Amino acid sequence: MKNRKKETIGGIFLIGIGILVLVAQFGQMTNLAMLFLPALGALFLVWGILTREGGLMIPGGILSGIGWGAYAITGPYADVGGSAEGGIFLVIFGLGFALITLLTALFTEETHWWALIPGGILATIGVAIMTNGVLLDVVQLVGKYWPLTLIILGLYVIYKAMKGREPEEKYVEEKRA
Repeated sequence: MKNRKKETIGGIFLIGIGILVLVAQFGQMTNLAMLFLPALGALFLVWGILTREGGLMIPGGILSGIGWGAYAITGPYADVGGSAEGGIFLVIFGLGFALITLLTALFTEETHWWALIPGGILATIGVAIMTNGVLLDVVQLVGKYWPLTLIILGLYVIYKAMKGREPEEKYVEEKRA
């Protein structure tokens, strides 16, 4: 019964993609064509929700983020111009990744927390580009010196390992007794 449900939803998904492609080919409006990726992302998201499969929500969130980001900078925010367009696109793309975490938390047994990392990075860079000021300098500085975090983390791990280890002489003496 469970396979039949998945197959039915898969068939509906294929019909939906076919309709989207057909409308995009014959549609004269460029805005209609720009909605292809968000609609495809929505299909994946709905499919993932109905089957409770987190793996389907990954392409759904990514396609939705890219699609809505592209739509925003060619539609409502087309007149913004300059680097602000890129910032708007990155923020919306980052929100697509956040959507993965949100929907997997709500509809699946395993929450995909990892998606907040690329989503957060994309959104932060997008905001930095839009503000075009101090925040952009901070992002560039972090981009240059982030390996220091790895060095500090490595030193901390070694410190914890050495702190937890007993001196070898004491261990040998206790074993003899």
